Amino acid sequence: MPEEVKKEFGHALREIQKGLTPENTKPLKHMGVAGISEIVVDERAGTFRTVYTVEFKDAVAVLHVFQKKSKIGIATPKKEIDLVLQRLKQARIEYDEWRSVE
Repeated sequence: MPEEVKKEFGHALREIQKGLTPENTKPLKHMGVAGISEIVVDERAGTFRTVYTVEFKDAVAVLHVFQKKSKIGIATPKKEIDLVLQRLKQARIEYDEWRSVE
């Protein structure tokens, strides 16, 4: 992943932590789960996405980062959606465990 893309993702995630909504973010409503959004960065090398959730009270959980390679349409590929949903389930478990320790 190009360094400039990493920097842009980092900046956007910092803004999200502050409660702001960067221009390059959008909710992913088609996943059927509230609270999942993505950061999209278009670069010479392609389109990159970071999928995250703000579902947790005191954490932003990055669920997946990938380069969209499909040349047809703008939809998120099914294999990427399945991976995000799997990681969301795991993030919920880990968040609950983390909160129970405090």
